[in-house]
Parts: sequence; structure tokens; C-alpha cells
Amino acid sequence: MSDTLTSPMRVLLVDDQDLVRAGFRMILSVEQDIEVVGEAADGEKAVELALDLRPDVVLMDVQMPGLDGIAATQRIVAADAGKVVILTTFDRDDYLFESLGAGASGFLLKNTAPEDLVEAIQVVHSGHALLAPEVTRRVIKRFAGGGERVYRPDLVAELTDREREVLGLIARGLTNTEIAGQLFVGEATVKTHVSRVLLKLGLRDRVQAVVFAYECGLVVPGDDATS
Repeated sequence: MSDTLTSPMRVLLVDDQDLVRAGFRMILSVEQDIEVVGEAADGEKAVELALDLRPDVVLMDVQMPGLDGIAATQRIVAADAGKVVILTTFDRDDYLFESLGAGASGFLLKNTAPEDLVEAIQVVHSGHALLAPEVTRRVIKRFAGGGERVYRPDLVAELTDREREVLGLIARGLTNTEIAGQLFVGEATVKTHVSRVLLKLGLRDRVQAVVFAYECGLVVPGDDATS
């Protein structure tokens, strides 16, 4: 529920197809707590508008003329000009991992349900990262079995026992509220632990924390909440 005293979440739509942008705008227009502040049909314009408008969330297509969505995401995130959710019709692993590497906070397919799109904006705006369940499983599958490493698993030694415990619960998909309930501590305490975990490990968000947890063996396939 939106609050009249709370500013709406400001969203920038980026897609080279007019009909797709119109569809997204129509879905979001009925949400009282979301405002579409701009549209772009290519990556260069997306970066320009993001720097000018400073949206809270950017819904970003991947394949576009000129600068593609992944390169545009990298520039927007580097400039701290908005959090990016990648939306694509192409269910391809290379897009997924390149998007995460560029700094995207979420990755959804364009056939996602309208309510899931709205939820994605809300989740990312609140400071969390979001992946569709099937995407999370692919992240785990790629990084869990001794394959490609993108982080430094040795850094887990920098964590306290409680911080390792919190990291494991993050990797299993628990929210801060759920972690607080399981550990019998306050949610503010959990937020502090999560912040310290990300800082010590040099991670940007919870998506990277999930990958890290599987890389270092703190959790194993089958433990994740999406199974």
C-alpha cells in the first residue's frame, strides 16, 4: 500500500520496441507507488536519461541498437544513477551472467507476470537483489560444482561464526525478517550482520552473496529455497 507522504518509486523504461514500453507503462500506471519518469529506445539514451533523471529503478532490455543493455547497465551502475532490472525475452546464460557482472540488481524474463514485475521493482528499490527462481537455480548450477570462480572463497575466513551463519541463510533465500526469526535476534541486528558480510567479502548485493556462499561451500545444491 502506498503512503501519500511517501514519494513514488521513479522508474525509467528502456526497450527498443515501442509496444513493449507501452505495455510496461500500462502495467505500472495503475500502481500508486510507481511513477514512470522516462523512456529510452537504446542504451546511449538510457544512460543519458538515467544521469539526468536519477530514477530509482531502470527496467533494461538487453538487445538494442548501438549501446546494448549490458553496457548501459554498467555505466548506470558505475555512476550510481539507478538500480537496474534486466528484462529480456532471451533466456540465455551469457546474458544472465554478463548482466550480473555489469551490476544489475535483478534479472527477469519479459513473460513474467505483471504482479511479479511490480514486485521486482519494489524489491530492488528496497535495496535487495532479485532473480526469478529459475534464474537463481541456474546461478547455483553454474557456480556450485567447482566450476568457474568469480569471487575469493578464502575470504570466508574473515567472517565471524554468526556472519557465516547469516550468509548461509541469505543463500537459502531467507529475508532479513525470516533470518531474525530463525536466529532470535532483531531485524536491525540482521541488517547490521548483512552489511558487514557484504563489506568484508567485497560483495555488492545479496545475489553476489548467494554465489559466494555456493562457491565457498558454505551451502550446497539442494539447500536453496528455490528447489
